[in-house]
Amino acid sequence: MIIDDKLKDIQARATEIETQMNSGTVSGAELTRLSKEYSELTNILPLVSEYFQVKRGIDDANEMLHDAELKAIASEQLDELKHKLPEIEKQLQIALLPRDEADDNSVIMEIRAGVGGEESALFAGDLYNQYKSYAMRHGWKTEVIEENATSLHGYKEIVFKIDGVGAYARLKFESGIHRVQRVPETEASGRIHTSAASVAVMPEAKDIDVVIDDKDIRIDVFRASGAGGQHVNKTDSAVRITHFPTGIVVTCQNERSQFQNKAAAMAVLRAKLYEKQREEQVNASNSARKTMVGSGDRSEKIRTYNFPEQRVTDHRIKLTLYKLDDILAGGAALDEMIDALIAADQLERLSSMN
Repeated sequence: MIIDDKLKDIQARATEIETQMNSGTVSGAELTRLSKEYSELTNILPLVSEYFQVKRGIDDANEMLHDAELKAIASEQLDELKHKLPEIEKQLQIALLPRDEADDNSVIMEIRAGVGGEESALFAGDLYNQYKSYAMRHGWKTEVIEENATSLHGYKEIVFKIDGVGAYARLKFESGIHRVQRVPETEASGRIHTSAASVAVMPEAKDIDVVIDDKDIRIDVFRASGAGGQHVNKTDSAVRITHFPTGIVVTCQNERSQFQNKAAAMAVLRAKLYEKQREEQVNASNSARKTMVGSGDRSEKIRTYNFPEQRVTDHRIKLTLYKLDDILAGGAALDEMIDALIAADQLERLSSMN
């Protein structure tokens, strides 16, 4: 069978890489590349071994059926193994799906207040705190790159980095419009209002992913303002970078020095260009598709947070959880929703391959 041959190739490749790494003949970038490939293969190997073990068990049970004394036991084993095989095959199919090359990356997130004025800015703050708490639960580090805060401690806009292996794999389906339904703190009559904030999730790009030519950018410096400390009004520490080919403009004034602000702004610019590059590659591909959970369209309404009913609904997969407080706290319920989105994406990708 084709699947059997592919799985044997995986086992052989893992053995080959292990031999190479233990030989002492590879180092540097090549060793790093082999280590990453080996790590990915070893995640699949236990499933591969289990698959072949079940297949051998089925063959042995079929042989035992010819023995009158063992027929009853063999029949029972055969039923059990034949029931188990499809589940292992499904797990293998998912494990063998092409991986997004950016899944292991850290992320840069942008949250912007939308329709709803101050209430929208407060909700943008709630979303930032949600992802900050979620990152902390997963052992990831959060760093604010740029913020535009309001007097009531909301955000018209906040840009931040979540630094951790696999952050993009977990958070990439959060891009889109998040809508909230609640009685605003600023509402005296107690009426429920609907407002929204947009979330953009971009994988952090490395220098190798995106090359930025000096002639393609202009860097302006100016005096920072806002919540940056007394020093911000005395030095030209804020940085604005304009990328001419795309028209993308990135500003950073949150750090204490011009050097730090430039580095942070360049990281955001790289992420935006990397995202644009990835989108263009997908759109140019014959197999390009917009999945119901993975389109990443920032203008798409993806989730509603309803405070009166304590429910959160993800409209892409029609999932509603009555665990609003835990989700906004970045708790296990947010993982439950993200797991459901990942599973739906895997199922859709499997269906498109059949």
